[in-house]
Amino acid sequence: MIRFALALLFFNSLSFSATISEKLFIVSDSIQAFDGSKFPYTTFNSSLVFEQSNPLLEVFQDDSLLLWVVNKDDVSHDFEIKGKIGAQTIAPNDSIYLPLKMEESGVFIYRDPSLNDQMVYLGLGGSIIVKDHNHPSFSWNIREHDSLWNVQIKNSGTVNWSNYNPKYFTINGVSNPLTNADAQARITGSIGDTIILYISNCGKSIHSIHFHGYHAVILSSSAHPFHQGREKDTFPIESQETLILRIVPDKSGEYPVHDHNLIAVSGNNIYPNGMFLTMLISP
Repeated sequence: MIRFALALLFFNSLSFSATISEKLFIVSDSIQAFDGSKFPYTTFNSSLVFEQSNPLLEVFQDDSLLLWVVNKDDVSHDFEIKGKIGAQTIAPNDSIYLPLKMEESGVFIYRDPSLNDQMVYLGLGGSIIVKDHNHPSFSWNIREHDSLWNVQIKNSGTVNWSNYNPKYFTINGVSNPLTNADAQARITGSIGDTIILYISNCGKSIHSIHFHGYHAVILSSSAHPFHQGREKDTFPIESQETLILRIVPDKSGEYPVHDHNLIAVSGNNIYPNGMFLTMLISP
């Protein structure tokens, strides 16, 4: 992330805005699952080097985001920011430039919605976080994968979503045990901290995030705005929707956080691999 402004000073409020320049490259390769298997995958990348997690774009409210999206794939792709800008088509080896004023705080999915969301399923979906606070925060991009579907879509085939049977489940492109090694995903802090978790569901299935040890408060739900303020320990999130949670730990310890649909805590029917990590809180 490049900031063309004076360093921001944060106390209890954010007083200054900055200009952020970001570039996303659309690159195709293969995702590698925890068991070593590989299947076709296409993602947005921060460089021409393929990575199986889409970059997290993070700005503050009222920042200006100067965004270039470059298509290095051999087919055309669309690009949109759900709820902010509509889809624009990018031909192979072409690019688009999007100057954006980020006036609304929250979490927004950037994605390729083409072919009835088949491209976002194939990997082309990430998150933009627009902060209005300076609390510690973490971000999850959750999704599931059926390796046979990836092959069919990549080969321009059609799939019958009514027969969808995913075998692999990821947070930020990886499964347990690698999830705990992801500093962006693993929630850490101390008793009394205010911790914010941003979740984007870029998969095709509904997932249900369950916390052991702590409750959380819904700050925002894109699918259910009236759920704001609810406090509980389990949070369903629909496909292509977002959720923002606030956690204030009242005790120290290490507690699991996982998808309550237990098949999503496995990988290729092997447990425990999938949407699982632990929350680590210090005294």
